[in-house]
Amino acid sequence: MIKLQIIGNLGKDAVVNNVNGKSVINFSVAHTEKYKDATGTPKERTTWVECAYWTDKTAIAPYLKRGTTVFTEGIPDVKTYTTQDGRTGATLSLRISNIQLVGNKPQDGGGTSNNYQAANTAPQQGYSANNSQAASSNITTESAVDDLPF
Repeated sequence: MIKLQIIGNLGKDAVVNNVNGKSVINFSVAHTEKYKDATGTPKERTTWVECAYWTDKTAIAPYLKRGTTVFTEGIPDVKTYTTQDGRTGATLSLRISNIQLVGNKPQDGGGTSNNYQAANTAPQQGYSANNSQAASSNITTESAVDDLPF
């Protein structure tokens, strides 16, 4: 079995659909990688993944808004196609088995924001879709002093 894990930002608001009596939450996740090419010029590459989360637990859907950072894992699928001009293309999709909110989109457009207070107002089963403890922490940079838990 192949499992793919992605941390990225939602490209659009999630949509809940009903297919043959089953609920599916559809959304797209983008991950941007910054790197330098052979000449040392900074470049960016964005990979988009179309996600489908088949579940009856749709309480997380209202929190899956454009720009929100999520952790997803599931089974990947690559589909190839031919464009009108004859080139071959490919799309990456993911059948989600687990999704967790990592943070929210920035409110003022500056930097990244981990607004966990808003995420914690979600229903208990909605914060982590598989009902496990979320992988993210409530520690902010202000409170992250030298307090070690051991």
